[in-house]
Amino acid sequence: MKNESPVYITGHQHPDTDSVASAIAYAFFKRANGIKSIPCRLGDLNNETEYLLKRFGFEKPLLLKDARITLADLELDEPVSITPETTVRDAISKMHEYERNSFAVTHEDGTIAGYVSKSDLANIGLGDTAAEIELLKQTTVEEIAETIDGTIVYNDDQVHYNGKTSIVALNETKVDNYNAEDRIVIVGNDTAAQKQLIEKGAGMLIVVWSNGIKDEVKKAAAEYHCPIILSGHGAMNTSRYLFFAPPVRLIMTDDPITFRSDEFAEDAGNKMLKTRFRSYPVVNEKKVLCGYVSRFHILNHKNKKIILVDHNEFSQSVRNVEKAQILEVIDHHRINDFATTQPVSFRNEIIGSTATIIATMFRENQIPIPANLAGLLLGALLSDTLVFQSPTTTRKDIDTANILAALADLDIDTFAKEMFTASASSINQSIYEMIVQDIKYYDIGGIRTMISQTIVPSVEKMRSREIEISRDMNRLYEKKELDLLVVCFTSVLEDGSIFYTVGEKADKILDVYPDLPGETHSVQHGVFSRKKQIVPAINEALEF
Repeated sequence: MKNESPVYITGHQHPDTDSVASAIAYAFFKRANGIKSIPCRLGDLNNETEYLLKRFGFEKPLLLKDARITLADLELDEPVSITPETTVRDAISKMHEYERNSFAVTHEDGTIAGYVSKSDLANIGLGDTAAEIELLKQTTVEEIAETIDGTIVYNDDQVHYNGKTSIVALNETKVDNYNAEDRIVIVGNDTAAQKQLIEKGAGMLIVVWSNGIKDEVKKAAAEYHCPIILSGHGAMNTSRYLFFAPPVRLIMTDDPITFRSDEFAEDAGNKMLKTRFRSYPVVNEKKVLCGYVSRFHILNHKNKKIILVDHNEFSQSVRNVEKAQILEVIDHHRINDFATTQPVSFRNEIIGSTATIIATMFRENQIPIPANLAGLLLGALLSDTLVFQSPTTTRKDIDTANILAALADLDIDTFAKEMFTASASSINQSIYEMIVQDIKYYDIGGIRTMISQTIVPSVEKMRSREIEISRDMNRLYEKKELDLLVVCFTSVLEDGSIFYTVGEKADKILDVYPDLPGETHSVQHGVFSRKKQIVPAINEALEF
């Protein structure tokens, strides 16, 4: 599992307990089969789900924001870098060592100072001579000594070399005809010539084929402020390496193109099309180098592998899900706008809870369900079937609940009461927070519709907040640019639901759920299921 790309398992937007528990359980199932899987959620968790996760010891699933992969999801090239003080010679050596064409130049804290490519380095040897002279002029004695594997015999604070270089080849006129003033001069082990060149104003003496420097030469060097370096190479290689002594800070691109690790790969690819580089530094949120991305990475990338649980409609799924590699769907809802470019495993059952299907798959494959996972699945099953009161409940749900209860060592009635009591704190939330916790979007004959369902301990207490309900519903209606918003508050203890609506078609919903004489928002007894009762009734009402 180590090197394979992970499979992301996610429920729907505005997650409820069934979608979250199913994602966690199916990720466990997949990992048991050797598949690297990550459970996900598409929003904040409601009180009930948080209670169950805490009770059974599960972490919140990963918040999945988009089906596309980010640069952080790619296997980037490792974040090898050089410093601004790295010499050109060392940079070339490191490029050969790591088989790279470029490097980011980084500060001590890992943030990027610049960027150097092979073409930048090639210009040192192939570029304009005047530019090379200017680079050597700005190169320190220490950097030159390091590059030519030399030893500094004498150094001086008042250096005056101008970057121009001369190699002294002795002849009958000795050094009389050489202009040495302010130049870097490469000379052999002739003491007289060394001293004479210093006295002629040489800016630096680099001595080859010598084991030491006479005191009289050092004395002259001090008098004329001329550093002396004993080279570790002969005249030819010394002259070659000398031009690779400048630090990369003198040639690097100061403001390179970088990408953030949380950028989407396809967006990065579009930006690359407008540039000429092969590789680009990738930085994290602190602007610290975390790797390199190349055109190869982008051309070969694939978006996330995703398994959908407790939903199949793209409008209810993660952003850009149509661009993902959808592998499977496990659901118990209607099939609407689902379409893929390749075959997928699709398991859809007429049943009360996705958790029931997941638990069944464990038994079908003889994979043991741990006690805490059995408890979580039981909570999801009881939540989605409203403790078997929902008309979507089947015999299979009830049988599965009994099996899960035995595995978790729980009494169903006691556990259900504890669960709904713990989640009843939602009554203290704002209305807006309550209605967006479990809300789904539907396009019903071109009418943009959202239907929210919130489980509450008492619908009577909700009636006392009708001003707040009206205000927050109108706020959500305008924000989402809807044609119809339906909010349902359901009480298991009071055996029914009450409805509030906003929109031009709101009066049609009142025909479906009429008020009793002298009442407003009457309790609709026996109405529990959004999937099997509410959505079909609204669908039918909006057709006329």
